[in-house]
Amino acid sequence: MTSASSASSKITVMNSRLLRLLVLALIVGSIAACSTRRPSAPAPGPSTGAAPAVPAPPAPPSGVAKSRWVPAAWSELPGFEDDALHEAWNAWLRSCERPPPAFAPLCGDVRRLSIASDAEQRAWMVERLQPYRIEAQDGSGEGLLTGYFEPYLEASRQPGAGFNVPLYRPPADLGVRKPWYTRQQIDTLPEVQAQLAGRAIAWVRDPVQALVLHIQGSGRLRVREADGSTRMVRLAYAGTNDHPYKSVGRWLLDQGLVRDATWPGISAWTQANPHRVQEMLWANPRYVFFREEPLDALDAGFGPRGAQGVPLTPGRSIAVDRASIPYGTPVWLASSGPTVQLSRLVLAQDTGSAIVGAVRADYFTGWGEQAGEIAGRLKQGLRLWALWPK
Repeated sequence: MTSASSASSKITVMNSRLLRLLVLALIVGSIAACSTRRPSAPAPGPSTGAAPAVPAPPAPPSGVAKSRWVPAAWSELPGFEDDALHEAWNAWLRSCERPPPAFAPLCGDVRRLSIASDAEQRAWMVERLQPYRIEAQDGSGEGLLTGYFEPYLEASRQPGAGFNVPLYRPPADLGVRKPWYTRQQIDTLPEVQAQLAGRAIAWVRDPVQALVLHIQGSGRLRVREADGSTRMVRLAYAGTNDHPYKSVGRWLLDQGLVRDATWPGISAWTQANPHRVQEMLWANPRYVFFREEPLDALDAGFGPRGAQGVPLTPGRSIAVDRASIPYGTPVWLASSGPTVQLSRLVLAQDTGSAIVGAVRADYFTGWGEQAGEIAGRLKQGLRLWALWPK
């Protein structure tokens, strides 16, 4: 019993020591685990299975039935980082004289940024505008770019001395009789000429130059007054005889008379065939009437007023189909061809009878001989992006 009691005592002591060691090990292990374990993440809420919402681009405008507007990234616009945007700001400031409703809230910023750097203007555009790639209804994003300009002609207030081609104000019954007389009838019928008596603004020398003025819709005259003095005036579009426009270049091609139907090519043909010039002119039955406007120093720095009602800016204004792009819309234009290489901001500020379709634009090149040379040869591919407020 003594030895049993001694053994029991030893076992109790040993068990007590083992228990203390086990408790110590558990405490040390818990401390080590607490020092290395990462805090557990909060339990996630119920999953919807959807990615974070991205704001949808604003809806394109209504009334653009001829085109599809496809949201695009700014990186899609060729040359966006390189354009001298301040050159386009003059055209945008002009648009803000008669802004469309969607752009009127932006005009305060447009005016403020007129003295900003290109980088500041570019950052503002990215923040406030959404690019849309313009496509035809069949999904084609390729179109046609042509050019137009403001011709410069010598003129006289009185006929004679070589000035024998009249430029007319609208006749009194233009809005009553529709369509009015054709170009050939205006030139040949005595009763029509009687209705136009006293309505000539001035006379020019060259009937082909007069036709160019009719096609462009406006021009500048250095006119000699009856007292012998001269002054610059502008002739602005005032109406037509409501006959369809027919291209004299197309007529020459169809007749097999030329292979080059640009204006330089047409001009060369007329000089070689003066006896057929009148026949060529009558191939276009459309006739344009004008109104005279003063041309002061400020007006001389811009083109005529376009269909938006604001003066055009050379190299930064385009004519569009209004059923594709609303007037006053800033547009990114990209065109590469033999005549010009363009990647730039322009403003949709005008239209024309031949400017029909989604990806279609007429590029205003300015005035005078050089502008006419570019406009006369410009016929190449085109891509367009409308920039619409977010």
